[in-house]
Amino acid sequence: MVDVADKAVTKRIARAGGRISMLPATLELIRGGGARKGDVLGVARVAAIQAAKRTSDLIPLCHPIPLTRVAVEFGFDMEASAVEIEVTAETLDRTGVEMEALTAVATGLLTIYDMCKAVDRAMRIESVRLLEKSGGKSGHFLTQD
Repeated sequence: MVDVADKAVTKRIARAGGRISMLPATLELIRGGGARKGDVLGVARVAAIQAAKRTSDLIPLCHPIPLTRVAVEFGFDMEASAVEIEVTAETLDRTGVEMEALTAVATGLLTIYDMCKAVDRAMRIESVRLLEKSGGKSGHFLTQD
């Protein structure tokens, strides 16, 4: 692990996003709450938060950090037949929360896949990426897409 002992404790925020494309019928199933396994987005939200909290257990050499906030938002892209996810992770610490936000996004999308795979095995997880980060020595980053 990288030594962060000499870094200043600052407020650090990271936003990450991604999407899962699916058949229109699958999207309607999620929107209408009719999935056999239950509330797809509710379960995916909890899974994303849990993943953010456990990132250092999943990613080798990732520092365990105390999260002060994890927010998970979902949106629907009806034209592309996709569910979009955006996660914001925050901490007051010596290292950033990009990995926590990214891990939460990936896990939230994988949870949607798991809960709907019986009706749509062709779903595609796409565009998992860091959208923005702030705090720390490297300053502010905002994606250009």
